[in-house]
Amino acid sequence: MHSAPPAPKTTLESLRARAKRLETNRQAPPATLAEAFSAAPTDGAATGFVLASLARIQKPILWIQDHLSQRECGQPYFHGLKCETGKIFYLELSRASDVLRAAEEGLRCHSLGAVIAEIWGNPKALDFTATKRLALRSEAQRVPGWLLRHAAQADLSAARERWRIETLPSRRHPYDMRAPGTPVWRAHLFRARWRPTGEWIARVEHGTLHLDHAAEQNTTIHPNPIANVS
Repeated sequence: MHSAPPAPKTTLESLRARAKRLETNRQAPPATLAEAFSAAPTDGAATGFVLASLARIQKPILWIQDHLSQRECGQPYFHGLKCETGKIFYLELSRASDVLRAAEEGLRCHSLGAVIAEIWGNPKALDFTATKRLALRSEAQRVPGWLLRHAAQADLSAARERWRIETLPSRRHPYDMRAPGTPVWRAHLFRARWRPTGEWIARVEHGTLHLDHAAEQNTTIHPNPIANVS
């Protein structure tokens, strides 16, 4: 007597199985989903922090923006970024649900270096299930995912790291005292799965994001900051 073959796993079940293997090995995945909140709705601190953390990624980045974010914060000025414009694919969509669907599809693509999804407020579509799907997809495909949250409350989310970023006065420009220097942010990691939470002073030096503790200790963040801050 032969038993029936087991039912094929759904996509979500396969993603959960991969994530469970990482959890069993007690190690952070090479990529996952993180969120960044700005202190003020139109403050660009979170955007700058996320871009700084992805500065060393060589593959193209998919940047998805909902209509409200584009209207209130403006469209990113890619020519002002230090990376090549061709390395960023920009997509503007009307609804948050469409942004989340596009972000999940982007996280399936191994040819992408990262996916940034910019969402305004707390839409119903951005619930725990939606963020869980993004986190599992990011970890399974090893593509970092970032949610840029504007005018939003930090409600229930499956994001593995959640940051609150605040703009601080920039450093002095080495050649012009009247010009802004290197950007500086206050970075508060208020939720993390694989490392302790804390607060740092974030700065960019030689194209790399550094987090400075009050005790003058610092560490370096590489394309995915999950496992690089002690």
